[in-house]
Amino acid sequence: MSGTTTAGNRRTTGVPRQWRGTDADGGAHRWIVLLVLCVSLLLVAVDATVLHVAVPAVTEDLRPGSIELLWIVDAYPLVCASLLILFGTLGDRVGRRRVLLLGYGLFGVASALAAEAGNPKVLIVARALLGVGGAMIMPATLSILRQVFPDRRERALAIGVWSAVAAVGAAVGPLLGGFLLEHFWWGSVFLINIPLMAVALPVGRWLLPESTGDRDGPWDVLGAIMAACGLFCVVFGVKRVGSGAALLDPLTAAPTLFGVVLLVLFVRRQRRRKHPLVDLRLFTRPAFSISVGCIVLALLALVGLELIAAQYLQLVLGLTPLETGMRLLPLTLAAMAAGLAGSRMLQRLGPRAMVAFGFSLTAAAVLSLVVMGQSDRPAVLVGAFLFLGFGLETTLFGAYESMLNESSVKSAGGAAAIGETSYQLGAGIGIALLGSVMNATYAPGVSHAAGVPESASEAASASLGAAYKVSDRLGGSEGEALRAVARQSFVHGLHVTLVVSAGLLLVGALAALRLPKSMECSPDEDGTDAGHGTDAGHGADTGCGTDTGRGTDAGHTANADAGHDLEPAPAPDTARDAAQDTGTARVPRPNHPDRADRAAVGAETSG
Repeated sequence: MSGTTTAGNRRTTGVPRQWRGTDADGGAHRWIVLLVLCVSLLLVAVDATVLHVAVPAVTEDLRPGSIELLWIVDAYPLVCASLLILFGTLGDRVGRRRVLLLGYGLFGVASALAAEAGNPKVLIVARALLGVGGAMIMPATLSILRQVFPDRRERALAIGVWSAVAAVGAAVGPLLGGFLLEHFWWGSVFLINIPLMAVALPVGRWLLPESTGDRDGPWDVLGAIMAACGLFCVVFGVKRVGSGAALLDPLTAAPTLFGVVLLVLFVRRQRRRKHPLVDLRLFTRPAFSISVGCIVLALLALVGLELIAAQYLQLVLGLTPLETGMRLLPLTLAAMAAGLAGSRMLQRLGPRAMVAFGFSLTAAAVLSLVVMGQSDRPAVLVGAFLFLGFGLETTLFGAYESMLNESSVKSAGGAAAIGETSYQLGAGIGIALLGSVMNATYAPGVSHAAGVPESASEAASASLGAAYKVSDRLGGSEGEALRAVARQSFVHGLHVTLVVSAGLLLVGALAALRLPKSMECSPDEDGTDAGHGTDAGHGADTGCGTDTGRGTDAGHTANADAGHDLEPAPAPDTARDAAQDTGTARVPRPNHPDRADRAAVGAETSG
């Protein structure tokens, strides 16, 4: 319970030794810690996109087969998505700082291995290890942010900065990769991680606070393995469908079905355990479950669409990869602006209005792109991408804030992992779903092109890029006819996909109406922490009241033993969390507008 201690034997968790006892030092260190965590996110975001521009050089040097090339690209996101829950909950158990620092070290070693890879198999292993490192880093950063920023509104501001940095990393990845490839060999795109990790590791060891969650009972090793294997199989199946494989293909259906069975067994196991790996009772809270659904819907509707938009810019409008990146840059810049403004918007609008507004704005931006055809209209594209980026980040900010605010302090890592996993699944399903819609509308228009041999038409129906290759082989009037039909069919498919995407976004806007109306602080966030005294500075600055449950502020030194009996009773929806916190310094809930999010959105956009 907040403020409950044993007289003469007080223990403060989640705070570095040098912070304890001074509010001034703690306030300054909080933002330094944020800087360290932002560097962590920057590395993960850059690494998620930097390889995309290096694929041609890797292919020319290492000569991988088609399957090997697929694994070189997909090993990182597959492994990362499947291990988020495992390492998120492990951090709750053994220490989030410890897991984060191990992730730093592994990321650096894997980067060196990838840079010096002499064959495709070594590069695949290195990319998988990078995924392990990323899965260790991401949930830990969110959990530590919760500890460092106990005040909800101050924390929202910090998360806004964090997500803006994620957007920068995702946008910088392809540009940085292109610059390095012009001057160095392809392995240089991985070497940039090493000096940054060499600095982040000792600085993080010195500055970052250690914190743990619920250590009651043994850690569910079998459950963690089931979750990791189940997620890996499901994400693998979704990615195969997204790459064009048939859903009933044995290589797609078998692992997907096996993964679903494992996840069902995992859920049943967690419900029976006294100390579950993931507290599934979180999903009984409407704000939590609706927020997770909103995250999935947002990514499902947009990530596949963004990849199709990149093809449209290059193959229909004829832009170079660099020009395509510059056209998509307004989306990233708008997302950065929304991240920085997210805290103020959340305070003014509340989660319900903020998420619904973000969905609606994004849907309007998507529908405005329907006017695009085979001719370039830069003003329309820039305007639509600006509103799309701002709306998407607004949606994710509000959804993540609401989701993580519903989770208990002790399950911070697990809740963060759920958010990141839902993000990855939404992105993967979106690519598969919208890609299928695109193919279903594009292929019929090309497969029976007038004046084109049937065999050539069938080959061209696979994709617009394939159609261009076939038309080049045909040459003459037949080639020109096929190219024109393929472009027209692609634009038609794009329009249908835009409408479907907008419909999914509007469903998300309706779902958001069940989120909390206002941004309210729970009793442990807006009242006086009897056990730690009153932090007047936080109450004045944020309107969320006093700093509770942390020994970093003046209230810690002002604590009086008599205050232990003055703690207000927790509200009904937080009674369970308060009951679990007996003997442990209490920290209010944090928020995370995603992620990689933003990192992941930018990453998928750039991809």
